[in-house]
Parts: sequence; structure tokens; C-alpha cells
Amino acid sequence: MPLHFDLHCHSWYSGDGVSSPEALIASARSKGLHGFAITDHNTCDAYHYMVERGLARTDGTPVDGFLVLPGVEVSTAEGHLLCIGTTLPQMKGEPAAAVARAVQAAGGLAIPAHPYDRFRAGIREDALDALKMDAIEVFNAAISHRSFNEKARAYAERRGLPMIAASDAHHEAALGTSRMIFETDDFTVRGILREIVKGAKRHEQLLSFPDKLRKTLNNWFRLRRRRTFTPKS
Repeated sequence: MPLHFDLHCHSWYSGDGVSSPEALIASARSKGLHGFAITDHNTCDAYHYMVERGLARTDGTPVDGFLVLPGVEVSTAEGHLLCIGTTLPQMKGEPAAAVARAVQAAGGLAIPAHPYDRFRAGIREDALDALKMDAIEVFNAAISHRSFNEKARAYAERRGLPMIAASDAHHEAALGTSRMIFETDDFTVRGILREIVKGAKRHEQLLSFPDKLRKTLNNWFRLRRRRTFTPKS
């Protein structure tokens, strides 16, 4: 059965995100997605919140037919790096190579986010050349200019890297605009991670102008205070 996943999205636990984890899940379900990776900026609070609320499981299995992959988008010294499949401690500002080693040692994947996008902290090519990555985001629906996606795809082809497409949604309406389609019966976190590195079908679509404008304004003005999560026990 084809499984549709968005591998890059943000909740209100990101400073520029506006949607609750519940709203993200509801939106994803309404659009026919089977799951997503929650990749807030420099925090795994949303994932911990979802585990405590019974919306995600630490054993990597779905809840009521929906699978949340733990993750984080780390602002490394060289740019933004998606870390998918595990949680990480605070590593903001650390070298990208060190962050990649940490996520891989924990069983997850290191995936540069919107590389080449000079306006959104994309990792530059010289740093990419030295980075041990598991895949690369070649289509970001919120990219500053489509040429940055084209450069990322060309780079992935030169290195023979697995490629992903994702929405980079910062509010629930944008979730799933771009996504991955996996042909697998292994509906677990481990199963999806294996499919990512094998390579899979991508649905590529840019955000609509209203969605992109909303994301930009959220980023510029940060009208909402970033939330933090404290476990009950």
C-alpha cells in the first residue's frame, strides 16, 4: 500500500510555527497522509508532547493508523540539517558533521534541508561535500527561489544520493503540499527510514502564494511566543 509522508513540518514549538500537534495530525489525516516527521527548529518538544498525549509511540509504531516520526531541524554552524527518526539533545550551533554523527549513531538519518537557499540557512556546497548524509532535500515547497531546488537535485544526482521532497509547513494548511510516497508494508519508523535511503517517489508542489506569505510573515514578526513542553513526570 502506498504510504504518503511529509518529512519536514513544524508545530508551534518552533518559534515561527503556529499550529498545535493535534491540528497538524488532523490536517494530515484530512489530506490522506499516513504520517509525518515532526522537525521543529532545535527542539523535540512536540514529539515528547505527542508521546505523552498518546498521539505517538516511542516503539515506532502508528497510533490509530497514523505514524509520527521523531525529528528535529538543527541550526548547525553550516546551516539547517534535518535529523529524522530519533530525538536529539540541544545541538544548535554545533558543526553539521557532529550533528550528523549524533543522529546516525542514534539510528536516525541526517538530511540537509533546502540546501543552496542562501536566504534560509541552506548548507553550502563546500560543506555538503564534506558531510556524511543519508539523503538530501531536493524539493522544498517553501523554497525562496525554485533554482535552489534545481541545484539541490543536480547535486544529489552527481553524488548518487537519495532525494526527498517535503512541505516545510509552518502551519497546518500547508502540510503535505510536497511529500514522499513509499511502497512498503513496513508501517513503522524503522520501515520508513529504510524506504527513505532506498529512494522513493516524490510529490513536488510549491506552496501557494497565501501559504508562502503566511510563513514569511510568521517568520518575520514571530507574533506568538514559542512554546515549550514540560513532561508531567
